[in-house]
Amino acid sequence: MSNSEVDMKAELERLRAENEALKKGKEKGLSLKIGETGGLSVYGLGRFPVTLYKEQWLRLLDMMEEIRSFIAANGDKMKTKE
Repeated sequence: MSNSEVDMKAELERLRAENEALKKGKEKGLSLKIGETGGLSVYGLGRFPVTLYKEQWLRLLDMMEEIRSFIAANGDKMKTKE
């Protein structure tokens, strides 16, 4: 086997390992990031991040029990997505 073939095989294995690491990173769940405009984005809920500003997040968090109760009361009408 020539030196270039060995290099190509090593590079292919490196790329495969990198690809697997990226796939596992996606499966980890949610992540947070502050955007350029100062909004907090939550990644991992869907295709696009959910971005709200500080006061919006606080208002939403203040409603946590109401949201949980609403979901419990209306869960049969809601769909699940995994």
